[in-house]
This record gives sequence, structure tokens and C-alpha cells, in this order.
Amino acid sequence: MAKIVAIVTIEGGSVGGGAPIFVEPDTIKRESTAFLLEKILDANAHDLKNGSFILVDHRHE
Repeated sequence: MAKIVAIVTIEGGSVGGGAPIFVEPDTIKRESTAFLLEKILDANAHDLKNGSFILVDHRHE
């Protein structure tokens, strides 16, 4: 079972839940933050194409 470990978004009010949320209004910085967290968390970054990335641990059990 996969687990969302972080969210990087353009606007904090558009997302919620138990994962840490990183608000990055700048497109380039948002992408950079998502890919950096991907490496740090050993997770996969998925672009939802709505201004948000989710970072998912697909190995979570």
C-alpha cells in the first residue's frame, strides 16, 4: 500500500490531510522542492497538473 509522505503546492488552502504541506507559489521553485524532497524522502514525486505535487512512498507497508 502506498502512502503520501508530502505535498508541494501552489496554494496551501487547496490541499489538506496528514502529510506535511510545502507551499511554493513559484513554478520553478515548486518543481525544485518536489524533486529535492523526492531524493531526501526516497519517494516518488507525482505532478497532479493542478499546481500540486504529491510525494508517495510506494514501499510503505
